[in-house]
Amino acid sequence: MMSEPERVAEWFGPQDFSVPSVELDARVGGKYRLTMQPPEGDAFSLFGEFREVDPDRRLVYTFRYDPPDPIDPEMVVVVSLRDLGESTEVALDQGPFATEARRTLHENGWTDSLDRLGELLATQEL
Repeated sequence: MMSEPERVAEWFGPQDFSVPSVELDARVGGKYRLTMQPPEGDAFSLFGEFREVDPDRRLVYTFRYDPPDPIDPEMVVVVSLRDLGESTEVALDQGPFATEARRTLHENGWTDSLDRLGELLATQEL
């Protein structure tokens, strides 16, 4: 779900956003680019490079807006997964942020994204 472009488009982004375009090469040194469309306003893109890829445990990648945003410089995102038997714990770290307001914006976006992912997984046959 985190490395298949068509699946990422189904859950990534804040509530009510769509992801009309996903390019994803989930390997160390591979690149990604996503275009996000808010319910109102212009679409925007984000991109980066994968630094670490362990599909069952950890994903580390850079995160930048395109065009670059001086308020949000390049950041690093670390997603860690821990198998708890009947569920999986997800830990996410992203930064550094220039302001607390930007951190809150990203935190809310990730919360929505992970909620959407959980809903999608709940509908899948395992």
